[in-house]
Amino acid sequence: MALTGRAALLAALGSLPVGLWDPGWTGILAVNAPLALACACDFALAAPVRRLSLTRTGDTTARLGEPADVTLTITNPSRRPLKAQLRDAWPPSTAPETDRHPVTVPTGERRRVTTRLRPTRRGDHQADRVTIRSYGPLGLFTRQGTHKVPWTLRALPPFTSRKHLPAKLARLRELDGRTSVLTRGEGTEFDSLREYVPGDDTRSIDWRATARQTTVALRTWRPERDRHILLVLDTGRTSAGRVDDAPRLDAAMDAALLLAALASRAGDRVDLLAHDRRVRALVQGRTARDVLPSLVNAMATLEAQLVETDARALTSTILRTTPRRTLLVLLTTLDTAPVEEGLLPVLPQLTQRHTVLVASVADPHIARMAAARGDVDAVYEAAAAAQAQTERHRTAEQLRRHGVTVVDATPDELAPALADAYLALKAAGRL
Repeated sequence: MALTGRAALLAALGSLPVGLWDPGWTGILAVNAPLALACACDFALAAPVRRLSLTRTGDTTARLGEPADVTLTITNPSRRPLKAQLRDAWPPSTAPETDRHPVTVPTGERRRVTTRLRPTRRGDHQADRVTIRSYGPLGLFTRQGTHKVPWTLRALPPFTSRKHLPAKLARLRELDGRTSVLTRGEGTEFDSLREYVPGDDTRSIDWRATARQTTVALRTWRPERDRHILLVLDTGRTSAGRVDDAPRLDAAMDAALLLAALASRAGDRVDLLAHDRRVRALVQGRTARDVLPSLVNAMATLEAQLVETDARALTSTILRTTPRRTLLVLLTTLDTAPVEEGLLPVLPQLTQRHTVLVASVADPHIARMAAARGDVDAVYEAAAAAQAQTERHRTAEQLRRHGVTVVDATPDELAPALADAYLALKAAGRL
């Protein structure tokens, strides 16, 4: 039970010294008795809060930064009409537009209120308590109570690199022989014959077919389908570093989603493994239609762990879960210590069986520092940045000497660069 502002004023007037009203008890009773009666009636006529029935409906998922609507249905089974203020509490990371709603529910009826959320963090967000303050007809007293109405909203990765997908699909169609531009590479599949055009690769001429006709026949090729790709997200401590005010892990996820969308359109099978010291997520055996939703759902709850990634355990998991030849796309760091102490010792086990591609998120601030001049501090910063870049390039060269394809790009450029690397491997028949 709560005392409203109007009731507090009347109570204050009723508690003034007796001399201001009447020299005797008659004045006190004359003021306080009607006030007490009005408050008691107001409290009695306010609809009870605990008897209300509340249920939820609405969105259960939303991409990061996009709106989601969750609706509360309030049913009033009592014999008194409900006039109330309702607060639908959610965590601050859901950024509700407003969590307070005025509601009026006649006897035996129901009403709906909608809270619009716009999550700012990935993961599962749980609804908190619903607090209802029920007013009496005079507004002097209120009844207040809370209800637990469970609901979970899952904030999914935003997949901002989706805008690059049409251009990459156009390149894929060129590789796949669906346009007039046809390519040939080792390990590709024969597609059809067409007439030779000056400038074509003479190695693709089919001399037997040419002998049977009056024109020179050329073989066309298409990249092999049904290749296997394993996306490996390193969720160790290096993925927690922030680049452009976002964790490296988020940029790696975005690049992985673009590659998954592209590869599934190419007819390849895509799996996902997230690992640091143990498996954090594993998605396998999804169809081309289901793979992208499955990956997005699995990535939604992933968080960078402040532990060193166990490269030996990661390698063991990869070899156990992927027995056939696979394109391993390892999204990790190119920092010297983690690569030299963790990845390089186990790399021969991976390259012996699989094609390995390492993709890493570069910090654009380092490039800006390296280009800075003007004062002594800027020169020292430029020297430090140049040293960091040199170490990073040396680490990448070490990986390349082991037969690893390396993609090192800023968060905005990583996703299209990784897709281009995949298309280049596919064109060369290395998948």
